[in-house]
Amino acid sequence: MKYRDLSIQTQREAPNNARTEGFAFLVRAGYLTRENAPTQLGKHTLDHLHELSNNASFLSKLSLPTTGNEHEIFFPIASGSIEVAHCSECKYTERLELARFAKSVKATGESPLPIEKVLTPDCHTIEALANFLGVPKEKTAKALMYTRLADNKFVFVVVRGDMQLSEAKLKQHVGEVRPATAEEIERSGAAAGYASPVGLKETWIVVDDLIPQSPNLVAGANESGYHLKNTNYGRDYSAVIVADVVQAESGNTCINCGNPLSVTPAISLVSRSSYHFENILLALAEAHHDPKGLTLPHPAAPFDVYLMHVPGKEMDTRAKADEIHNSLQSAGISVLFDDREERAGVKFNDADLIGCPIRVTVGEKALKQGMVELKPRKEKDNHLIRLTGLTSLASQAEFWDLIKDA
Repeated sequence: MKYRDLSIQTQREAPNNARTEGFAFLVRAGYLTRENAPTQLGKHTLDHLHELSNNASFLSKLSLPTTGNEHEIFFPIASGSIEVAHCSECKYTERLELARFAKSVKATGESPLPIEKVLTPDCHTIEALANFLGVPKEKTAKALMYTRLADNKFVFVVVRGDMQLSEAKLKQHVGEVRPATAEEIERSGAAAGYASPVGLKETWIVVDDLIPQSPNLVAGANESGYHLKNTNYGRDYSAVIVADVVQAESGNTCINCGNPLSVTPAISLVSRSSYHFENILLALAEAHHDPKGLTLPHPAAPFDVYLMHVPGKEMDTRAKADEIHNSLQSAGISVLFDDREERAGVKFNDADLIGCPIRVTVGEKALKQGMVELKPRKEKDNHLIRLTGLTSLASQAEFWDLIKDA
C-alpha cells in the first residue's frame, strides 16, 4: 500500500491531551486523531488485528504483559478505566468489584447478647456511630436500600460496617437495582440513617456472608436518633440471600492462596471471547515503543516492511523501489511504500514513528553495488542485502529467512 493512499499525517510533537506515551505515539504516527478516533491508518491496523484474531493464539503472539482469567484478559495501564484485583503469587485476577477475598472473622466464640435500644443522636454514618458508642466499625452493621427494577421489590442489604457493598456482586444475585426512594424506605418500616433489617415488612433482605459470623452488631432501630446494640442474624432477623456482596480492596487476603491482593488500573483486551481491538492497539503502543516512536512486532504491525527510496542523481531509485514493492507483495509480505518525494530525514523519522518491523531503503549509493539498505526497527545498525534477494522472492518464509541472515 502507498503512503499517500492512507493520507498519513505524522506529528513531530506529542498532543497536549496525551494520557500516556503509547497514546501520544499513536497520534504522532497518524494512527489516531487527538480526539482518539482511528485514522485511515488506524482503521487499516484495526482490520489487520481483527483478521489476526481468527487464530485462537493471536493475543499470545503480541508480546503484551497481560493478566486475566478465563472470562477476561486485561492490560495494566495507569489511565485504565477498570480496577483489577490481582494476586502476584497464584495469579488470581478479577475486576475489583467482582473479586473474592478471604474475610476476617474477629469475634469467634462470642455469645449473643440481649438486644438493647440506645439513644444515638446525629449518628447518621457508620463512622459517627462507632465514635459515639466507642466500638470498632466491624462491630456495626451497615444498611443499604434499593428497589429491584424487574418487580419493584424493596431490597435491604446488610454488610459489616468496615466493608463496602459491591453493587456489581449484588446485581449478580438480585438483578438490576436502583436506590430506593424515601417513600419506599418509609413504607418498608425502615428509617433512613437509622435503618436495620429488624422488623421490616415486604422486604427482600440480602446479607453479606460475613454477617452470620459476626455476633452482637450495632444496627439501626428504624427510629430516628436510635440504634440497637447486639443484633444477631438468625435470632433477630433472617435473609432471603446470604452471599458475598462486599467490595475487595488492596491488601485483602487472596481467596486462593492467602497472599495479599494488589489493585491496579487496566483496560480490557478480551471479555468472554470478544476482542476489544482499539484497546489492543493502545496496549501494543504502550508495550512497544522507544524514544523515536512505535516498535510494533510482527505480526501485530499493520505492515511488515516500511519501504522508502532516496531520490538519486544518476539512478532511478523510485523504479527499483517499485520493483521491490511488487516483489514483496507477490510473496505475501505487507508493505507500506513511502513513495513521497521527501527528504530522507523526514522519511526516516516517519518510519521510526510508524514502527513497522523492517525498514528497506533504496538509495543510489547502495544500488550501484547491487544492494539495498535493510534495518530492523529494534536494532541500531543497518544491513546491506542484495537487491536480487528482494526482487526474486517466492514466499513469506523466504523473506523472513533473508531477514534472519542479514
